[in-house]
Amino acid sequence: MKLYFLGTGTSQGIPMIGCDCEVCTSSDPRNTRFRTHVHLEVGGLNIQIDAAPEFRLQAIRHKLPKVDFIILTHGHADHILGMDDMRVYCERKGGEAITIYTNEDGEQRMRSIYPYAIRERADVHGYPAFRLLQMPRTLDLPECVIHSVSQDHGSFQTLGLVFEEKTSGKRLAYYTDCSSVSEEAENLAKGAELVVLDGLRQRQHASHMSIEQACEAAQRIGAIQTFLIHMTHHVDHATVEATLPKGVKLSYDNLVVEV
Repeated sequence: MKLYFLGTGTSQGIPMIGCDCEVCTSSDPRNTRFRTHVHLEVGGLNIQIDAAPEFRLQAIRHKLPKVDFIILTHGHADHILGMDDMRVYCERKGGEAITIYTNEDGEQRMRSIYPYAIRERADVHGYPAFRLLQMPRTLDLPECVIHSVSQDHGSFQTLGLVFEEKTSGKRLAYYTDCSSVSEEAENLAKGAELVVLDGLRQRQHASHMSIEQACEAAQRIGAIQTFLIHMTHHVDHATVEATLPKGVKLSYDNLVVEV
């Protein structure tokens, strides 16, 4: 499995518009953060998890050859507004719709924002087409098994995901945009080689885990390697990473991790 961190920041992106703080004006490239979305290669499958507004830029940068299907963790703007740029991948499928697995909120947002694209085939050459399906608790594919769990994100529910590659048995857990890791989610993630956790900033927040809370969750899960994601401009990469416990690091845009 290979995980591409296409974006690791919040809904405002880093640097923020009009901000001259130390992080927003930093020369450290790890402090430049697109909105959070990732791409996973597993057993020949290319799975896109969310699509931030910068998806097009990152698909070009990383030469992503295809998107077999998409998992939309929830319908917030920073995770959904890059979906229209999937049109080239629909073209490569002869106009056939790309399946999006999501929850009820994600489906409602997709229908509201992209009504022209919710169909089995693109109406016009070059347009996107999406087939919306509810993400099951377990999605058993020839290449991998994907487990999903519902998690709290303020007044919303988001999808937490655990991927298990069939050929190697290796496991990857992806829990972004959540205020805690539930007991169910923790048990699903145990034994994973790689875990990605929401870690917004040092101070607590109503709908995201703080860095301290994420580190505590990481220690309970006990993965070989944990990366935090969805950081604000209050998080200077070098300074904060130096304080993290063993086995926990900050992710950064364009990091690629092989499991």
